[in-house]
Amino acid sequence: AVDKPITIKLADLLKMPSQSIPVTLVCAGNRRREENMVKKTIGFSWGASGVSTSVWTGVRLCDLLKLAGVKTPEEGARHVCFCGSDTLPKGDYATSMTIAHAMDPANDVMVCWAQNGKRLLPDHGFPLRMIIPGWIGGRMVKWLKEIKVTGDESDNYYHYFDNRVLPSHVDAEMATDEGWWYKPDFIINELNVNSAIVYPQHDEVFDLGSSHTYTMKGYAYTGGGRKIIRSEISLDGGKTWRLAKINRPERPNAYGKFWCWCFWELEVPTVDLVGIHEIALRAWDSGMNTQPKDITWNVMGMMNNCHFRVKVHPKATTSGKIALQFEHPTVAANGPGGWMVPKKEDAPVELKKEDVDAKANVGNGNLVGYTLEEISKHDHKDSAWIIHDNKVYDCTPYLQDHPGGAESILLAAGQDATEEFDAIHSTKAQSMLKDYLIGYVTTDEKDAAKASDASAEKSLVALNPKKRIPFKLIEKESLSHDTRRFRFGLQSPEHILGLPVGNHMLVAAKVDGKLTMRAYTPTSSNDDVGYFDLVVKIYFKNVHPKFPEGGKLSQHLDSLEIGDSIEVKGPLGHVSYTGRGEFIIHGKPTFLKHVGLIAGGTGITPCYQIIKAVLKDPEDKTTLHLLYASRTEEDILLREELDSLALEHSDRFKLHYTLDLPPKDWQFSSGFIDYDMIESQMPPSSSETKVMMCGPPPMIDFACVPNLKKYGYTENQYLSF
Repeated sequence: AVDKPITIKLADLLKMPSQSIPVTLVCAGNRRREENMVKKTIGFSWGASGVSTSVWTGVRLCDLLKLAGVKTPEEGARHVCFCGSDTLPKGDYATSMTIAHAMDPANDVMVCWAQNGKRLLPDHGFPLRMIIPGWIGGRMVKWLKEIKVTGDESDNYYHYFDNRVLPSHVDAEMATDEGWWYKPDFIINELNVNSAIVYPQHDEVFDLGSSHTYTMKGYAYTGGGRKIIRSEISLDGGKTWRLAKINRPERPNAYGKFWCWCFWELEVPTVDLVGIHEIALRAWDSGMNTQPKDITWNVMGMMNNCHFRVKVHPKATTSGKIALQFEHPTVAANGPGGWMVPKKEDAPVELKKEDVDAKANVGNGNLVGYTLEEISKHDHKDSAWIIHDNKVYDCTPYLQDHPGGAESILLAAGQDATEEFDAIHSTKAQSMLKDYLIGYVTTDEKDAAKASDASAEKSLVALNPKKRIPFKLIEKESLSHDTRRFRFGLQSPEHILGLPVGNHMLVAAKVDGKLTMRAYTPTSSNDDVGYFDLVVKIYFKNVHPKFPEGGKLSQHLDSLEIGDSIEVKGPLGHVSYTGRGEFIIHGKPTFLKHVGLIAGGTGITPCYQIIKAVLKDPEDKTTLHLLYASRTEEDILLREELDSLALEHSDRFKLHYTLDLPPKDWQFSSGFIDYDMIESQMPPSSSETKVMMCGPPPMIDFACVPNLKKYGYTENQYLSF
């Protein structure tokens, strides 16, 4: 519904009149974890930290639409649809808004290319994204590729099956069966009023004798350009409220609209905190909207904005003084802590047959009981069963659709996968299990698995794909301020790790009492007997603003002392190199003469395994081309080893680096991976050539794959480890 359809290049877009404004972006699932503590929703457990603010630069959408000659609503221009480049299981991500909202200059709807004065990073939507101030983040399409003016709202799957607040009685099954997703009354666009307490922090201890006052602080926001007009604190269960001081850094736009969060603070006399049990917070906006006292649960767990309540517990300090300890309802993500989070003090109760819903049907029959011995036989691709919370699931139909590949399921097949499943899967994934439920674990023969293990033949291969094996740290070396080499001893000096070249393994440890698992590829190989080496970049707390808690497992590894243990399970992976150009890829033998390798950050380790395996054999004629992307020169892992191999084997190994922040005398490329780098550093496509990639998904999806396709590669000529 435009007179002049246009295709506009980014360079031309940058020449158009632009504006830069601060806008707060909020996930509609902010504070969802509180809802998940009431009853599981189908969404991730965000705490109260799914919100942030940036200065965004871009072209107003209304100006772009005028340039294209947008028609009137009477002529059929009633909605504007936005489509992103991210391909999801149900197709591209797309959504829409009314033409009236898009064309109103007061709404500041923009197509943006910069954030805080710098070009967008891939994680934030490079090269272009929508910014719709006052709306939920789910409408602000990233990696924008298309804008359409239509008569009807978007028909995209995610426009309907995401970002809805359905009535509390509607669960996921009812929503689908009865068509609730398509009812227009329940769509979310504008943000609602919300607020949270930041200080006192969760688990903070305040010595009552240390000060005469305590200053509480937090944030508040609302949607639609409305203004937060007050934030209030109650110390007596909502009987009375104290007005907080509001700090509002932004100025309204020319039309009087506000797009940012504000910050409140309230100084409370210490004596007023004595004897209280709870601190409650609520905010009001200029539409006289305020926050309800209690949670209203909905199946997507969205738009939770009940009073933010912090519990107060009296406690004695180590010196015997009286103090108060504060407890938030939940903490960010799935971290431990929070008064709403169930305390796991009691041992789990074993599921008995009568506990299973007798009405649950599988196929044409009811649930049946299986012994551990029976379940252990279903550990292969033709029949892959797992146990989760004493229930038995047949995952065979899901093997090919699993995002992590069939190997991830087969590692756990035939055994209890509860702890490992919960360690790496969301609540949404857990809810999907019900479709594969076939029975429950009977209470007899509990020792069958132990007997099976005891009868297994002894082997000099250290890894076991079916169970986690403990390995002790025997050496620890600091390679840089944030990179370590860890050497772990195997079961004996004669053991080899048993990891095929190109595969990885799952490293597990209990962090804060909860199992944490991550995939790692060692830098050592099966040629190294009696040990394996991990080169690990440590992601420390309070270094990267996006990840204030840092990396749980990498920090745990850094804390290990000689003699401490980790657990490892594997091998896992769909690429194995067997030598002299021969690969096993997704179970099929493949011969390659030329291999391109693209690595980002710590993704260098599987590439390094293949490089070492090829170059150690003088009869191996495979040629290797490595393009390695890092943030700074100091972030390049295995630099010395790579440079040495490239120098020694220049006829078979070509090496090139690119840095986000290069030094002045840098001799290689700079910036994100682009077409010129792909063309100059990767081998030309052929039937005996493949490019293998390992790195952050945005790098692979938006920098590597599009440029490989442009260079002539087809989908079966590249892969991710």
